[in-house]
Amino acid sequence: MSRIGKLPVLLPKGVEATINSNILTVKGPKGTLTRTFHPDMQILLEDGKILVKRPTDQKRHKALHGLTRALINNMIKGVSEGFRTEQELVGVGYRANLKGQLLELSLGYSHNIVFELPKEIKASTTAEKGQNPTIIMECADNELLGMVAAKIRSLRKPEPYKGKGIKFVGEILRRKAGKSASKK
Repeated sequence: MSRIGKLPVLLPKGVEATINSNILTVKGPKGTLTRTFHPDMQILLEDGKILVKRPTDQKRHKALHGLTRALINNMIKGVSEGFRTEQELVGVGYRANLKGQLLELSLGYSHNIVFELPKEIKASTTAEKGQNPTIIMECADNELLGMVAAKIRSLRKPEPYKGKGIKFVGEILRRKAGKSASKK
């Protein structure tokens, strides 16, 4: 049996879950999430715990077992605590401004980039003197937050020589040595 899949998912205080066939709806203080799961997986709600059962020991059922449980766990963590990601803009003249749900980025191109954030994401930007500008995003849906953060990062990936670009706070980049001096 899957080590991840067999673990029950505990419902914290203030979180409600309803199961309708294989559609799980979770409500909590940070919002509401709904997801449809594979019809082979059996999702059970028993006294404050959600259990996931699989029909057979086939390889694909084993894979779905752990995946389903992990997705349910992320849903419950999202509506109770929420997810947060921070990205910093490394480079001279790189800036980020937030106007409602529009994120305006100045990344060294000939024009500014305007990126529209989904309404589910709450974002803020900071720009302190002597520090790199930072974009902070919070959301109940981990998958959506990851996709948006990856899209923003793809606008100017960190380059390996100077490290300029958009990177996650705490991310360690592999740096390359530049050209060495001419051979004598």
